[in-house]
Amino acid sequence: MKAFSWPRLLGRIGFTMLVLCIVLFCVFPFYYAVLTSFKSSGELFQVSYWINHLNFSNYQTVLGRPSFLRSLFNSVLVSTLVVALSLLLGLTAAYALGRFDFKGRGSVLTLVLGVSMFPQVAVLSGLFEVIRGLGLYNNPLGLVFSYTLFTLPFTVWVLTTFMRQLPKELEEAAIVDGASPWLTLTKVLMPLLWPAMVTTGMLAFIAAWNEFLFALTFTLTDSQRTVPVAIALISGGSQYELPWGIIMAASVVVTVPLILLVLVFQRRIVSGLTAGAVKG
Repeated sequence: MKAFSWPRLLGRIGFTMLVLCIVLFCVFPFYYAVLTSFKSSGELFQVSYWINHLNFSNYQTVLGRPSFLRSLFNSVLVSTLVVALSLLLGLTAAYALGRFDFKGRGSVLTLVLGVSMFPQVAVLSGLFEVIRGLGLYNNPLGLVFSYTLFTLPFTVWVLTTFMRQLPKELEEAAIVDGASPWLTLTKVLMPLLWPAMVTTGMLAFIAAWNEFLFALTFTLTDSQRTVPVAIALISGGSQYELPWGIIMAASVVVTVPLILLVLVFQRRIVSGLTAGAVKG
């Protein structure tokens, strides 16, 4: 039986308190947003940390706006297409960079990583000219194009790192059986890449879902905007009046699907993030 130790007990208590403080710091803003979304305009300035009664008028107002529902559909469409394109291009690029030795492979990986270091503001004007030249201004496909450019480098880098960990014997056996490179990738290697694919896909989805600057710049009408811009443009009866209850209700509607997705794919996300850290 282990002897009682005050320093160990105090260390555990301190660590537990630290974890609780971090959780409270991270969760409290979303909790207060939920709390505010159930308040009427007259109750917004009354300090309260508990839900006394449920008032769904803010949610009815938000979900009753056709422009908001259209923006929600646009966000789902754009984010899904970005994930599909990022995974398709990322898988093929990772297969070439992770399984084949060719001159300049390290330079290509460095270039891919360097592209992701540019901030959005630095490339905004140039990308705007490209979007307008392609005829994609005020079109969700313009957002898909711009989001893919920023999510693809991370996708390629993570999938390449994961691809290198797979045993080469699997690929060699498939080649001996007469499988083509595409069949080898899709039937042999892809089933082993699901944790990394889920991780990169979720991160790409979240990045596209929450992106604001490109969505504000490359869209013009309510029918083409995504939800971050739609929430930012919610206004009250006057120029200086903001309906915070409606804004918080819209924010909760937008955030809850992301939380559910992360909870559903939590195990695969964790395994995908840690798989490349250990060489098997």
